[in-house]
Amino acid sequence: MFLNFNIVSFKSHFLIEQSSIVTMLAITVVFFLILLILGIRKSYKLKKENDRLNALNTSFEDDDNKPYTDFTEGHLYQNNNSSTSKE
Repeated sequence: MFLNFNIVSFKSHFLIEQSSIVTMLAITVVFFLILLILGIRKSYKLKKENDRLNALNTSFEDDDNKPYTDFTEGHLYQNNNSSTSKE
């Protein structure tokens, strides 16, 4: 009888069952797995966007080599710069 009491007393100290611990761990693993998959997907999209922007950037490098054009000779600037010398 004393042995039976110790076993019952020992089991009552565990308030959380093993199956509930496994369930909580499974939920946690699934949650972080979803976060990992979303992060990998976002990284792939960002790399694809970066490659697209790098390809687009090469077309703008030609604009840097063009000579400067004075844009202040339009009607909005009232031609105040027409008397100055252009470089």
